[in-house]
Amino acid sequence: MTALTGMADRDRADGESLPAYLTPVPRTLEELGLRFAWLVVAINLAGTAFGFWYYSSQFAVTPAAMWPWVPDSPLATLFVALAIAAWKLGREQPWLTALAFFGNIVLGLWTPYTLLAFADSYSYLSPVMYNFLFWSHLAMVVQAFVLYRISEFPVWAVAVAAVWYWSNLLVDYFVPIVGEPHHTIIPVARETAMFLEADALGVIAAGEVTAVVLALFLALAIRVKKCESIESRS
Repeated sequence: MTALTGMADRDRADGESLPAYLTPVPRTLEELGLRFAWLVVAINLAGTAFGFWYYSSQFAVTPAAMWPWVPDSPLATLFVALAIAAWKLGREQPWLTALAFFGNIVLGLWTPYTLLAFADSYSYLSPVMYNFLFWSHLAMVVQAFVLYRISEFPVWAVAVAAVWYWSNLLVDYFVPIVGEPHHTIIPVARETAMFLEADALGVIAAGEVTAVVLALFLALAIRVKKCESIESRS
């Protein structure tokens, strides 16, 4: 192993070594999250409850058939709560962990991106609520990067998560299955002109598509690097 590779890899107590770009969370924080896993589950369940309340007005104006695609962030925190709980009970479900990873990467990045892109139009949010939404969603990204510790990310599980979030992209921005696209309500009209000659819908769509592609790359990269690590030890 070259010196450069050695610097890029982080050796784990379990013998696993992954590139630093796949393990950006300090090991101490990883260990803390796993040690207090049930507290993490409780926090995410509380966030899920708050999220469903936050989306209540959108549920009211959305056809019931489309409700599964409305509460994006609450579903992501529910996925991670269930994934960690299943692992703690000795019944880790790879498909559920993959959904949690995708959801927390995608919504954890997309929401702060949207809050920044439309910062002037979110003036109706109090500074406390704005900052709560911004930083709590970035915290979702942090916990996503701990999930590799509890799952091998098999390709079939990654495919399940990719299909779900692909369907989410379709109904949010591209194919209005029932009525209009069902993306999270934004504080400006969809056709509002934004930067680089894009409209508002295009701006938020670009952010979410990028986040989904990033999540897919990271999940598959984790899988590949885990397999390579196993082979190098055999």
